[in-house]
Amino acid sequence: MTSPRGEPATPEEAAAVIAAVEQFLRDTVAPVVTAPAGPAPWLRASLLEGVGREPDEPSPWGTGHAWV
Repeated sequence: MTSPRGEPATPEEAAAVIAAVEQFLRDTVAPVVTAPAGPAPWLRASLLEGVGREPDEPSPWGTGHAWV
């Protein structure tokens, strides 16, 4: 690294720059998003409607649960 004057940065200056970049990365990281446990209720309803099933019938997708 060099300063605006063209002189090499001191180890302390280089460490300060790296620390600032690391802090910026920590501050701006995207939050972790977890996937939903199952299909959204509207998606499930539309899939059941599309295959002509009632909500209490077995799932046509092989899940073994009538509610999935």
